[in-house]
Amino acid sequence: MTPALQSVLSPAGPDAALLSRFGWMLFGAGTLIFLLVALLVLASVVRKRGRSWSRRLVVGGGLLVPVPLLAALMGWSGWQASLISWPFSGTRIQVTVTAHMWWWEVRYRDTVSGREAVLANELRLPVGERVYLALASADVLHAFWVPALAGKVDMVPGRIHGLTLRADAPGRYRGQCAEYCGIQHAAMALDAVALAPGDFDGWLARQAAPAVSGAAAGAVARRGREVFLAARCNACHTVRGVSEGGTLGPDLTHLASRSHIAAGALPLSRAALTGWIADPQAAKPGARMPHSRLPPDQLQALASWLETLQ
Repeated sequence: MTPALQSVLSPAGPDAALLSRFGWMLFGAGTLIFLLVALLVLASVVRKRGRSWSRRLVVGGGLLVPVPLLAALMGWSGWQASLISWPFSGTRIQVTVTAHMWWWEVRYRDTVSGREAVLANELRLPVGERVYLALASADVLHAFWVPALAGKVDMVPGRIHGLTLRADAPGRYRGQCAEYCGIQHAAMALDAVALAPGDFDGWLARQAAPAVSGAAAGAVARRGREVFLAARCNACHTVRGVSEGGTLGPDLTHLASRSHIAAGALPLSRAALTGWIADPQAAKPGARMPHSRLPPDQLQALASWLETLQ
């Protein structure tokens, strides 16, 4: 699996490129100001003191040099800020991202085809196409940030903030909650995957479909579907086509199509699934999912069934 990129120094979208350029300009200007101040300090040490020299030092070093430089920086930064994409909800693909403690709920809507899909902790984008994100929080203050694609946007309970993203190159880009939200703040990650437009449309069509019936799987997986219902996992989790009432936890309809579970805490595998179901607190202390008392055979059957949910 290709590691996800999380860096403001490797922009993959227009807004990220602008912010990277802005950062480098401020770094260069700060370095220049530092060198000028160092030269003035050095000059004040080696030259003989005098009233005229002191006046020139104050006027030149305190007014003539910094004022024009800072004014130019302020004007340039204002111009650059005006180039950042304004949130525009008229895009074909609209996504509602809701932050929870400590995972991401992601709801897609294609305004052209009418397809809708729900997933967790993963955001997929068509390359070269703007996508509107409506950002919300279900509990405390969070912040959405995918450094390679755009800047940080706060997610405030009771409010919706907009963000328009565009990825210019295929790839996997790591996102992170950027506002402290509790004990597992650092383990609240999100994968943003940019796909070719055709691949994205095919992926969205698959995500919008209900889960494949357990009858198409083996006997162990079919037993896992029964365990899912008998153990009341559906009280918190939805699997469309099986049970659709759970809203407290992530939607698991196409769980096996994701690269990670627990908001990036664990790579998806049979061992990770069984360990997470048995004792979520071992991997993510403070997580709101309780540990399971399932016997080993039922635990293995449940994990086997979840692996079929492509």
